[in-house]
Amino acid sequence: MRATITAVAAAAMAGFASACSTPGNFIVTFYGYPDNDPPGPATSYNCGGRNNRAGGSGTYDDPVTIATAPGELNQCEIVYLPFLSKYGRVEDFCAQCDSDWKHGQPHIDIWTGSSSKNGGQAQIDCENRLTPGGRYSIVRNPPRNYGVNSAPLFSPPNTCNTGNVHPNNPAHC
Repeated sequence: MRATITAVAAAAMAGFASACSTPGNFIVTFYGYPDNDPPGPATSYNCGGRNNRAGGSGTYDDPVTIATAPGELNQCEIVYLPFLSKYGRVEDFCAQCDSDWKHGQPHIDIWTGSSSKNGGQAQIDCENRLTPGGRYSIVRNPPRNYGVNSAPLFSPPNTCNTGNVHPNNPAHC
């Protein structure tokens, strides 16, 4: 009897641990090859076989790289970003995110552009134009079937797809 109760309780807790949620109030910024630290595609964590290289198209199976503070989200966690219609995965560390998190403000930094080409100042200018300002919700433990826009946010040498940012898209489970 005790083993059955323990098994049922463990199963219930596992269900709660993986339930979809929509935390909000995130500062959202963008980064890429030219302003990564150091410049290039290197990431802090090796997730999904990318060999510590940022990238991703935004599908569930190829999520875009996200940087954040340690402990803010789980290392290699996949989330859904409604304002981009993309899935993202925590693969990198962000110093400004860490500072903001220590002061109670959630912050994610999202990879733009290529993992092999430096977009230079045009890419940095694009990142600034993509940054919507305000605070946004994400979806933790999202289902795999949300709509996705897999178009790149930045394509070298100077294509900036600001039309792919939808700050009014709501987060829902």
